[in-house]
Amino acid sequence: MQAPLIRRIVIVGGGTAGWMTAAALSAKLGSGVAITLIESEAIGTVGVGEATVPHIRHFNAALGIDEADFLSRTNATFKLGIEFRDWGRIGDSYIHPFGAYGAPIDGVDFHQHWVRLHKAGRAAPFEAFSLPIRAARADRFAHPDPDPHSLLSTYSYAYQFDAGLYGRYLRAFAEARGVMRQEGRVVDVALRDDGFVESVRLDDGRTVGGDLFVDCSGFRGLLIEQALHAGYDEWTRWLPCDRAIAMPCATTGPISPYTRATALSAGWAWRIPLQHRVGNGHVYSSGFIDDDAALTALLAGLDGPPIAEPNRLRFTTGRRRRQWIGNTVAIGLSAGFLEPLESTSIHLIQLAIGRLLDLLPQGDWDPRDAAEFDRLMAREYDRVRDFLILHYHATERDDSPFWNHCRTMDVPDSLATQLALFRERGVVAPYADGMFLEPSWLAVYLGQRVVPHRVDPRVLTTGEGEAAALLAAMASRYGAAADGLPGHAAALGLAA
Repeated sequence: MQAPLIRRIVIVGGGTAGWMTAAALSAKLGSGVAITLIESEAIGTVGVGEATVPHIRHFNAALGIDEADFLSRTNATFKLGIEFRDWGRIGDSYIHPFGAYGAPIDGVDFHQHWVRLHKAGRAAPFEAFSLPIRAARADRFAHPDPDPHSLLSTYSYAYQFDAGLYGRYLRAFAEARGVMRQEGRVVDVALRDDGFVESVRLDDGRTVGGDLFVDCSGFRGLLIEQALHAGYDEWTRWLPCDRAIAMPCATTGPISPYTRATALSAGWAWRIPLQHRVGNGHVYSSGFIDDDAALTALLAGLDGPPIAEPNRLRFTTGRRRRQWIGNTVAIGLSAGFLEPLESTSIHLIQLAIGRLLDLLPQGDWDPRDAAEFDRLMAREYDRVRDFLILHYHATERDDSPFWNHCRTMDVPDSLATQLALFRERGVVAPYADGMFLEPSWLAVYLGQRVVPHRVDPRVLTTGEGEAAALLAAMASRYGAAADGLPGHAAALGLAA
């Protein structure tokens, strides 16, 4: 009987990516595979990926993690969406929700009817037809109802948590399932004649060998780039922000069940409310603002006094041209970086782990496995990239050189096609795969004043008065349902 191809897995790097990988592999592969994770306390982690999308719930559930325990151990809060302030024009606010808008009327998509009535001045704001937005605005939350006939089934939710605590939580989970952690810093990578990684050498002289290596070393890409030279496709011409400052502050008001992204003069600021503090940061372009001014802008927007020194980061948006080479797979920041505007970092980690498990070689190393992994991950990065670019490009702001650049820049053909379809007749081009579905695109399009020139002619089969009455009743139902939900603090088991 042939021996298993992969008996030893070495994960280089800890943090969220490393420990998510270790937890998932140890849970799914069992005791027949020895998993070692190498990390150094001397090397910090980025640790600002505190907001997520609903997919994280499926990751935790697949590991058998109890939600109440997870919430308590990571100081997590619930998340119904992301509020975007000042993106279309200064003073604008919209929420990208985890849920649907309205319901079709006479077989025609809801947004087509809304656009028709909006143009006639007879429609409530688009967000009036989203239950998660109505709940988020009122700081309310309840778990969705599994009954598909219930209005409370029309949304999903994610979490906002302390990324450092989440990493420690998963470390305990992984170590309980046999994962061995080794303290140390990787200083050399030994390659075999066929280009596969044979082992890594630590700063104290120890050598760690393996059959499969997972590079979770962050921006440095110790294995995938420094040793294997994967190459990097840079996207700063479309996503010009290249620096960030993170700084937590004290909580001074209600804990909101949503993340906030506020557009500033040369970037944007995040606000992520946790149980014990508020996470804040400023993502900006060094070509349009200097570091001191960026810090000043961040401090001006804090809810309360800072509770830590600023953590400064530099990055280059883009992705590796290859994320799986030989017996090495890059996961997390070593694979690429897309700024946290839509909370996609942890989702991309989760997706890569799932793809790795799906394509894990069994009988032999087949280059088609690596090629398929690269194809799937490249497609996902590209689609997230386009969605992020949309936020910057679909703006009417002309109050700073940064926004003038974003508004007038050329965009990828894939996004230009999407925009043209929607501007002309309200079509949201569907993806066979991809995390952002029609409601997400509608949130940004309409939230940033991209209104179609024409609507689906089938809406005209419903009288304008009849459609207006249907929408008014629909908005009323969403409002009443949101008003009936408990407060967010109560849903978390906290004192209001």
